[in-house]
Amino acid sequence: MYPDYPRAVAAERLGRDAEEAPPAGARLDGAGFAMNDKPPNPVIAKLGRRLRLGVVGGGPQSVIGEVHRIAARMDGRYELAASILSSDPDRSRAAGAAIGIAAGRTYGSVDEMLEREGEREDGIEVLAVMTPNNLHYPACRAALERGLDVICDKPLTTSLADALDLVVRTRRAERVFCVTYNYSGYPLVRQARAMVSAGELGAIRLVQLEYIQGHLATAVERMQSDRRWRFDPQQSGPSLVACDIGVHAYQLGAFVTGLEPVKLCADLGALVPGREADDYASVLLHYAGGARGVLLMTQAAAGAEHGLRIRVHGEKGGLEWRQEQPNYLRFSPLDKPAQIFTRRGPGLHAAAERGTRSGIGHPEGYHEAFANLYSEAAEAIAARRSGQGAGRDTLPFPTVEDGARGMRFVEAVVASGRGGSAWIDCGLEL
Repeated sequence: MYPDYPRAVAAERLGRDAEEAPPAGARLDGAGFAMNDKPPNPVIAKLGRRLRLGVVGGGPQSVIGEVHRIAARMDGRYELAASILSSDPDRSRAAGAAIGIAAGRTYGSVDEMLEREGEREDGIEVLAVMTPNNLHYPACRAALERGLDVICDKPLTTSLADALDLVVRTRRAERVFCVTYNYSGYPLVRQARAMVSAGELGAIRLVQLEYIQGHLATAVERMQSDRRWRFDPQQSGPSLVACDIGVHAYQLGAFVTGLEPVKLCADLGALVPGREADDYASVLLHYAGGARGVLLMTQAAAGAEHGLRIRVHGEKGGLEWRQEQPNYLRFSPLDKPAQIFTRRGPGLHAAAERGTRSGIGHPEGYHEAFANLYSEAAEAIAARRSGQGAGRDTLPFPTVEDGARGMRFVEAVVASGRGGSAWIDCGLEL
């Protein structure tokens, strides 16, 4: 570590005045943080307790359910108080008991949960939704009607109309609504965003997005019953690939660059012979201001693992980040040697530092990035409940508006891909 790191540099890294920096001689890591310099839990500081969280979906057969629960627990800002873990009431209650939910707070339906919890003085305050996609909208709508704050997995809904309705309801209720586009929670993604915002790349000219998976390279829908719902457009949405991973890549590009495309042209279809659902799309993007982009996505590339990558090029240089190597960001300035930024290493913006937990050299990844969104949403919820406000510039978690923009993207991709790859307007003013 770096015991003699200047206090002024440490202050800059932490976004503090020099007087608030760690004292001279303090043991600091490579980013200018004092060892064990951890801020207090903002939820407990504001409310004197954790937020009471209810979860809908994510039962024993779910991968993403445990990810959500780990994310909620990681920073100690939520108490997991109630659950619905199956559409079968008996299985839901058994699954809830298996993860430690108290007797009497494991429910068989959303209506039952919201009714019963609403009668309790210690009822849930936040609802997290991780069901099949078609159940997102009714659960989120019911939660907002009951005055709860909401965390919802992507895609927000299965139609743009439902997504826009949730935007209206969230604004009317003045509640916090987080959509878990979790790749925006990675520290080096936050670094890329900060560098673009600071003008270090200059005007953006090219955005390249890839999400290349291989887990659907065979006809798994004919063999694995737990995946079949994803191939049913009534449950998963109008496009398997666009709703499942395309919205992630789209939001990642918008988050890093601050740009939303205004027109797109899509080639949409299936790589696996005989498959009726879309497992592939290639999309050309036109941005306001003249930037161009391309988004390539598939879940059927045999041999591929996860394959999420973003490259952004401006007039002064380019950035590249790969989710399979998330602790590194490559910056290639024009006419200068390339640089590699590392998580918790020197030279990072404050936004990247806020998203990390461990010291330099200790890898962080998927669960930590997911937890960043849960923790930021909790801070915003606690601030609202305590009347203290919460600055969105320092809490950049994706919102219901981001979810609606994702559904506009999906519908435009489907319209173009099934309409002869015509150019489609895809902007959305909110």
